[in-house]
Amino acid sequence: MQDDDFSLFKNEIRGVKPIKHDHAEVGKPKTDRKHLAKLRQAATVRTDAVTVDGLSDQFVIDVGPEDELSWSRDGVQEGQMRKLKLGQISFEGSLDLHGMSVEVARETLWEFLAEATRLEVRCVRVTHGKSVRTDGKRPLIKSHVNTWLRQHPQVLGFCSCLAKHGGAGALYVVLKRTMMEGRDE
Repeated sequence: MQDDDFSLFKNEIRGVKPIKHDHAEVGKPKTDRKHLAKLRQAATVRTDAVTVDGLSDQFVIDVGPEDELSWSRDGVQEGQMRKLKLGQISFEGSLDLHGMSVEVARETLWEFLAEATRLEVRCVRVTHGKSVRTDGKRPLIKSHVNTWLRQHPQVLGFCSCLAKHGGAGALYVVLKRTMMEGRDE
């Protein structure tokens, strides 16, 4: 009977090639549950809330395309803001953020304000645009700029520009200045 079993087995494996390696494929390696738990935990923590520049995107104030914007820090004189709204404080620099992604606009605005501060500029114009997004939501860059400027330590106040300077699509921004030697203010 053993011969029959052996003959049957030999018959069944005819044409089968022997395996040339000595380790078995057992499927995908098991995931380390502790490592997986760490990754899941890290995914729930918001890491982009505040970046190096200190500007937060955690809460963005949504504004409409035609909304007139105006804000000033405590202690800024009403007369200064009135002059700003009337375009009586001339701007010495201008930045256009049209067509930029939020990340690029943020970085560009931060660098622009740092340069204006370094040069002791009193007032700048920031053009953010006012186009309604394709998804029908409010203007993205305008809303972010409105939020960021309120957080920037050098910004004393801002307001929407006169029509000739961009209207509701741009802002006059008044900046703090450290008095340069010999300057009369």
